[in-house]
Amino acid sequence: MSHRAPGRLAELGDTFRYLLISDLLMLLAIMVGQVAIPWWIVHRGSAHDLAVYAGVLAATSFVALPLLSPLGDRVSKRTLIAGGLACHLAGSCAVAVLVQHDIFQLPLVIAFQMINVIAMAAVMPASLSIVAEVLPPERITAGLGMQKSAQAIGRLIGPALGGAILAASSSAVALWLHVILLAVACVCAGRIVAPGKTGAAGNSRWLADLRAGLAAKWKIPMERGWTFVSFLVMIFFTPAIGMLVPLKVQSLHLSGAWFGACEAGLSAGLLLGALGGSVRLANAVGRFRASFGAILCEGLCLIVLGLTHTPVVMVGAFVLFGACISTVQMVGQTHRMLAMPPDFRARMMAVNMMVMQVAGVLGPGIAGAALAGTGIDAVYFCFGIALCAVGLGYPLVPGYRSFLGMSHDEAKGLYARTHPRLFRSR
Repeated sequence: MSHRAPGRLAELGDTFRYLLISDLLMLLAIMVGQVAIPWWIVHRGSAHDLAVYAGVLAATSFVALPLLSPLGDRVSKRTLIAGGLACHLAGSCAVAVLVQHDIFQLPLVIAFQMINVIAMAAVMPASLSIVAEVLPPERITAGLGMQKSAQAIGRLIGPALGGAILAASSSAVALWLHVILLAVACVCAGRIVAPGKTGAAGNSRWLADLRAGLAAKWKIPMERGWTFVSFLVMIFFTPAIGMLVPLKVQSLHLSGAWFGACEAGLSAGLLLGALGGSVRLANAVGRFRASFGAILCEGLCLIVLGLTHTPVVMVGAFVLFGACISTVQMVGQTHRMLAMPPDFRARMMAVNMMVMQVAGVLGPGIAGAALAGTGIDAVYFCFGIALCAVGLGYPLVPGYRSFLGMSHDEAKGLYARTHPRLFRSR
């Protein structure tokens, strides 16, 4: 990450190192799978099959995220991460067997992937919020940056590795690698030492926790507005970096290696931002300008993807797109997490992820309907225009500009200070 990274990592302890390794391998495995499975579906099925696959899994995640979100604030996050990865491993083994024997049964593929999605609905909120439990307060910001970097490295290497395997071998080989990586990530997750939770398991307590998390999201004006605008953005964002990518590559008659290159380009941009590019940009122009400008730049990248037929330009657009995503996350989302009370983070972040999944249902549906009447280039172009248009809503979110102008210390615990009644001790 930098010449000082090993020393900084050593200061954060063994538990944090195991968390980083687990996160890196988990994202690496997921990205290999996200390259191999859609590529197999596109070549054994159709664009409609891919849209159905993406839509059903997004709907599953939409239901699973809120229902499982109280777990992250009640059960040991280490147990959730390790157990969820073990379930994901089982589902991935089943999918690898189907692909190995070339059994293209879309309902079976979706069923096994639904197991994985449900498992990750428990894993991801816990993974994204556990840093605050395993590090002292003064090291949380540094730890979050290193976690984002590790995740970005996984996102970078995974697509490139998956694309290289697709070009040299087959989807089955890529998926067995996916399985091996998940197994190692599961072992590392089991070595994490995190505080245990002893919350009651009754249905009434569970529902009360769930309602409290949802109420906090709804009753804080900035959170409500931020979530709504993000929902609109994600409708066009999600398919643009998901189901439309293999279709764009296929429309240019390129190999699976170029699909992997596009995914790797996206991850390279994420890594560039995570390793300091986003922070330097924010320091130069301010957090608000950096975040808002990055969101608009994402729309411009999609417009370029709609206009270009040159593979190198296409990959370059994904690199810039990834850098924009990293900037939005490092400048805005990290700040946002610090504002949440520790015992509400998993639930509130699960709502954010749930909103993404709703957009993940609508986006592929809109994209699929558009593809029925026009080509992939026109869809990318129109989605880019739409993303820019809805992104203009961020400055209208109450308190958004001033919040991004705060320091990390000022942002930490902001919601509990300004809305204490929403976060009373349970």
